[in-house]
Amino acid sequence: MSAIIKEIQEALAVLSIPEKAEFFPKFFKTGKGEYGEGDLFLGVKVPDQRSVAKEYYSEISLEDLSILLSSKYHEHRLTALFILISKFEKTKDQAVKEEVVRFYLDHLPYVNNWDLVDSTCYKILGRYAYENTKDELLRNLSDSQEMWHKRIAVVGTMHYVKKGSFELTKEFVTKNLKHPHDLMHKANGWLLREMGQKNETELIRFLNTHYQEMPRTCLRYAIEKLDESVRQDYLKGRI
Repeated sequence: MSAIIKEIQEALAVLSIPEKAEFFPKFFKTGKGEYGEGDLFLGVKVPDQRSVAKEYYSEISLEDLSILLSSKYHEHRLTALFILISKFEKTKDQAVKEEVVRFYLDHLPYVNNWDLVDSTCYKILGRYAYENTKDELLRNLSDSQEMWHKRIAVVGTMHYVKKGSFELTKEFVTKNLKHPHDLMHKANGWLLREMGQKNETELIRFLNTHYQEMPRTCLRYAIEKLDESVRQDYLKGRI
């Protein structure tokens, strides 16, 4: 193990909070048969992980980052992903950006919980796909049988939504509307809600076509920011 990996791990260990280390396994569902089964936690808060990533992102190589990202500890993986975001955002070299994207895709097995997905995918894959007209990069993930890949795809369209482009989001939500896992229902509803924040007409049009077949969690997330009377109309099937 290189010196810089040890430094990062030691920096995170110092920031560990025992109460958080005890709480996080329950919060991230690490019990047998749950989506985060077997994950281990140090108990480090996200802002502290971001601070460590900011300190080390320019020093650590992708080779060493691969070791950090493959750690059994959740905070090692999330900090590695924060470092990867910085490497992507801080460079103007297209070849480096492509290298970071390939690295992310090669390490998808370690992007294996909702916070790891949601904090990173749209900032790297989503932005890259949008700026380089590579929708297929996300579409291939949406077609995957892996639930985390599907979530990466739809949350990855957040960058598209922020830019006022909604078609890919609607495509992925529709494709996986009836996925069996609640984490997909939440992701789909979240992205629809964000779409509505940018363009409520687009959201209403989508809802009017699909809301009666939506899982309840997805619908509740999607309509959260609408006027209360409109929300109740959707919830009670009056539209």
